[in-house]
Amino acid sequence: MTLAWVPARAADTGVPAPMLRLPDVQGRQHDLADLRGKVVYLDFWASWCGPCRQSFPWMNQLQQRHAKDGLVVLAVNLDTEAKDAAAFLARYPASFSVLYDATGASAKAWGVKAMPSSYLIDRQGAIRSRHIGFRPSSAAELDAQIAALLQTP
Repeated sequence: MTLAWVPARAADTGVPAPMLRLPDVQGRQHDLADLRGKVVYLDFWASWCGPCRQSFPWMNQLQQRHAKDGLVVLAVNLDTEAKDAAAFLARYPASFSVLYDATGASAKAWGVKAMPSSYLIDRQGAIRSRHIGFRPSSAAELDAQIAALLQTP
């Protein structure tokens, strides 16, 4: 899978993130709008996604390192079968919130084309960057993008 970390297109820079309200494994609803004031790394993934196996440990570290600075990592699972997601998470546990969207409606609203697809959202709720794919060799660049947003009020 190719990796791309690109600013949103000029016309999209600063555009408010689409609505996102989904349940977690316990059935609790999470609403992206409730996270205004935080920087959000929103990741769309599926159990069959090879690069997701590498991104989950990195996202765990990311959440651990930057939670105190105002970062929230959210991962939206797009498997149609909950058991597939559960098997993946048993092997690659998440220390961040995992939400479920078996219908894929959120992926359509966000324009997800590949797995994983991640979006960096600023404290005002605007999309600042989109990341398609994952390679550990690019983690430092991603960290720098996130750190820069965390320093911005």
